[in-house]
Amino acid sequence: MALKIYTRTGDQGTTALFGAGKVSKTNVRVQAYGEVDELNAVVGVVRSSGPPEPLPEQLRVISEWLFTLGADLATPRSASLTVARISPQYTQQLEKWIDQFEEQLPPLKHFILPGGLPSAAYLHLARTVCRRAERSIVALAEREDIGPDVLPFINRLSDFFFVAARWANYQGGVPDELWQPST
Repeated sequence: MALKIYTRTGDQGTTALFGAGKVSKTNVRVQAYGEVDELNAVVGVVRSSGPPEPLPEQLRVISEWLFTLGADLATPRSASLTVARISPQYTQQLEKWIDQFEEQLPPLKHFILPGGLPSAAYLHLARTVCRRAERSIVALAEREDIGPDVLPFINRLSDFFFVAARWANYQGGVPDELWQPST
């Protein structure tokens, strides 16, 4: 017998945290992991847009990490339940990928407009959704212990999306479009 997708347990505006009871769906913790879930969906859109190699595999790995991050955020540190947590190795790997892309890119001296190839435009979208998730995670961190590795990871992830967008355009022969402030 297949499990039903609906449980009706959230019909009253609450949701269960892993190992820590129920909270309102407006809880800052729920907001944070919900935005991580949204980011993961955007990563799926990027993956489906045909980015150049090695981005598809990197994005698949990032998608898995985002599931780990969601579980990490959905499980208060005080919970008796043990779940996978974000580790410093994730951030270190992002930094390696960023450095590899940046070695190939011309130096950036001006703000650029998001866009270019569809995969690059979606990577810029991922960057902005990532920054919004980061703001919610910071709000959670101001209230509760989230561990030492989550904020560096989410901050570096948005850097990765920015550099990956530039790199995808570069690989496609599309130059950065510089922002020209209006006078």
